[in-house]
Amino acid sequence: MSASRWLACAVLSAFCVLRASSLDTFVAAVYEHAVILPSSTLLPVSHSEALALMNRNLDLLEGAIVAAAKQGAHIIVTPEDGIYGMHFTRDTIYPYLEDIPDPQVNWIPCDNADRFGYTPVQERLSCLAKNNSIYVVANMGDKKPCNTSDPQCPPDGRFQYNTDVVFDSLGKLVARYHKQNLFMGEEQFNAPVEPEFVTFNTPFGKFGIFTCFDVLFHDPAVSLVTKFQVDTILFPTAWMDVLPHLAAIEFHSAWAMGMGVNFLAANIHNPLRRMTGSGIYAPDSPRAFHYDRKTDEGKLLLAQLESQPRHSAVNWTAYASGVDAPATGNQEFQSVAFFDEFTFVELKGIAGNYTVCQNDLCCHLSYRMTEKRSDEVYALGAFDGLHTVEGQYHLQICTLLKCKTTSLHTCGSSVDTASTTFEMFSLSGTFGTQYVFPEVLLSEVKLAPGEFQVSSDGRLFSLKPTSGPVLTVTLFGRLYGKDWASNASSDLITHSLMLLMLIMIPIIHYLC
Repeated sequence: MSASRWLACAVLSAFCVLRASSLDTFVAAVYEHAVILPSSTLLPVSHSEALALMNRNLDLLEGAIVAAAKQGAHIIVTPEDGIYGMHFTRDTIYPYLEDIPDPQVNWIPCDNADRFGYTPVQERLSCLAKNNSIYVVANMGDKKPCNTSDPQCPPDGRFQYNTDVVFDSLGKLVARYHKQNLFMGEEQFNAPVEPEFVTFNTPFGKFGIFTCFDVLFHDPAVSLVTKFQVDTILFPTAWMDVLPHLAAIEFHSAWAMGMGVNFLAANIHNPLRRMTGSGIYAPDSPRAFHYDRKTDEGKLLLAQLESQPRHSAVNWTAYASGVDAPATGNQEFQSVAFFDEFTFVELKGIAGNYTVCQNDLCCHLSYRMTEKRSDEVYALGAFDGLHTVEGQYHLQICTLLKCKTTSLHTCGSSVDTASTTFEMFSLSGTFGTQYVFPEVLLSEVKLAPGEFQVSSDGRLFSLKPTSGPVLTVTLFGRLYGKDWASNASSDLITHSLMLLMLIMIPIIHYLC
C-alpha cells in the first residue's frame, strides 16, 4: 500500500471513530438539593467537623448521582453551596476549603488522592463520577496561598474562591471555575482578577460553566456562547426568587432561549427562603423543571437534549420599530418592580393594543383575555435604565404583568397567583440590544412550555391559549455596555443603597 493511500485510510478510520464516539443527543440530570446546614456559620469549626458536615451532604448527592446514572444520565449538575451551605465569614469557611489544581495537571483524585495534599471532597466526587460512569458537576471552595507583599493578596495571605468543579466519567478533573460576579454577602470569597472562561469538550457537545449571579453579566456568561461557542451551560446556583421577573425557572429558561443554548440549572432547595427552581432548558422550550415551596425534599430531574442545539437569529427591534404609537396617549402611571421605576399603562378591556414608552424603549402589546375580571388588574410596563441595588446593570424590559391588587401602585409588586388566562398575546419592543430573554410565567410560578414562540422579527407571541392564569409575559433585555454608564446619578445610587439597607437585608441572599 502506498504511503498516500495508507494515510487516506488512516484519516478515514479516525473520522469514523470520531463519529462513532460522538452523540447527537444526551441525557442531562440536575439535582435540587436540600442542604444540611451547619449549626452556625459565624463560629469556627475544626476541619474534621467541617468534613463530617460535607460528607452528610455528599451522602445525599451520592444518592442522586447513582440514581441519575442508573437512568442513563451522561452528566449531572448539583447546586452552588450544596456541600456546606452559605453565609460564612472568611475564617469560618476556611476549614471547608481544599486546594483545587488546574485541570491541566491531568489528575484523577480517585486514583491518586494525595497528589495535591489532603483533598477528601475532590476524591469522593471523583470516585462518584468514575464508579458511576457519569460527569459530575459540583460547587465547593478553593484556597490559594499568596504573598501578603502583593497588593492584590488579602491580609490573611490566601485567596478563597467560590468554585465549580467537573469530573468526567473516568473521574478526571476536567474543569475548575472561580466565580467572577460575587453576590453581596459573599465576603468569604475573592473574585478572580480577570474573568475565567472555562470550557471542556465531551462526546456530547462543548460545555461552559458559570455560577449564579454571573448569569446577569456579560463575562463570562455571554462570552462563553458568543466567543467560545459552547453548546450547553452548566449552572450551579443558590437562587432566591424575586418576582415578577427573576424567579429561577422563569429567568434561567429565558436565558437559554435568548442565547440559544442548553442550560442545566441546579438550585438549592430551601422553601422558607424562596430558594427553589431547577431545570433542564433547551433553546426552544424547557425539557424539565421543578418549583416546590411546599415540601422539604430534594428533587432529581432528567431529560434528553440535543448535543448541538440549533438556534435562529432574532432581530429584537425589527417588528416594534414599524409599529406606530397611538395618536392619543393612554393614561400612564409610575410604579416600582424590584426597586426600578417602570412606566405602566393599565389594560382596561378584554382585548386591545397598547404602547408604553420609557426613554429609548417603546413596548407594544396586542392581547385578548378569556374574560376581564373585576378583581384583577393587568398592566403593560416599560423600563429603560440602570438598576443599582444588589448590583449595577442596565436593563430594558417590556412586561405584561398582573398587579398585586386592583390598586395601580401595586403593579410590579411580587405576586405568585392569578386567575386570568389569555387567549392570545404578542409583545415586542424597540430594544437597543441583541440580548433579550423571553419570559412567560403562569400562576403558582409555572412555566408554559410549547405555548409561545419568538419570531425572527422580535415578537414574543402565544401559540395557543395559555394553559393557566398569567403572572407575566416579559422581554427582559440587557445592555451590558451601559452597566457602568458615566451619567449614572450618584444620588440615585446613594438612594438605592439606602433602600437596600432598609429593605433588602431580610432577603440578602435573594439571588446567589
